[in-house]
Amino acid sequence: MIVENKKKVLVIGVIGADVHAVGNKILYHAFTEAGFEVVNLGVMVSQEEYIAAAIESAADAIVVSSLYGQGELDCRGMRQKCDEAGLKGIPLVVGGNIVIGKQKFEEVEKRFKDMGFDRAFPPGTAPETTIEALRELLHMDGEQV
Repeated sequence: MIVENKKKVLVIGVIGADVHAVGNKILYHAFTEAGFEVVNLGVMVSQEEYIAAAIESAADAIVVSSLYGQGELDCRGMRQKCDEAGLKGIPLVVGGNIVIGKQKFEEVEKRFKDMGFDRAFPPGTAPETTIEALRELLHMDGEQV
């Protein structure tokens, strides 16, 4: 019997009216090099577009980026929409400049976790940190992606 080793699928993009594309491209390349299959939605992505792409691709996780500071507003209700669309429990990860102004990241992280996100990362987080978190969330301890 041949067992196909299916790659874990990530849906990534930049949420809301944000047009910052550089970080998204960096994450795309880092996740791809780490062995993930990546569905990159680009910039100015709505919650509904993330969810539709996750359903279509049978995604294992959704990774949301935001750099223009409105991520907190753009992400509200996303967990509920995922649950309603049949993606109950799909790991949600967010990172970047996700709030306006200087705020203690511990407080920002708590607000995102309260909104149903599994992990939240501050600006400047290395892609390797996110990859490590995704491997943990997807129960990939020690296995290749």
